[in-house]
Amino acid sequence: MRIEHIAIWTNQLKELKDFYRQYFGATSSEKYYNPSKQFTSYFLSFSSGTRLELMHQPDLTPTDQQRSVGLAHFAISLGSVDEVDHLTETLKEAGVPHLDGPRRTGDGYYESTFLDPDGNLIELTV
Repeated sequence: MRIEHIAIWTNQLKELKDFYRQYFGATSSEKYYNPSKQFTSYFLSFSSGTRLELMHQPDLTPTDQQRSVGLAHFAISLGSVDEVDHLTETLKEAGVPHLDGPRRTGDGYYESTFLDPDGNLIELTV
């Protein structure tokens, strides 16, 4: 069993798509549009086979992403400490909000944490 995809609602569909393509090498599907529901989405695919679905409808309202019940974060494994360090520097130089790390956590992970353009917490791990 594996997680096939995670879906994220956004008011910045193109910006989020471009962020994950630019920094994480995701490839994007064509934009899907359902006119009766005013729903648009993209599926982003990563080299591991995992996908991220970005979804938008005009009536979305923001929530407190940092401390609410539900998805807290997702982790992207980069394969090595050097890759975590390198992408950390790249994202920091680009002005992407950096929260912590890189560091070794108490449970043994090597990680660095950032917020994507919508404030979703991303952990970069080995």
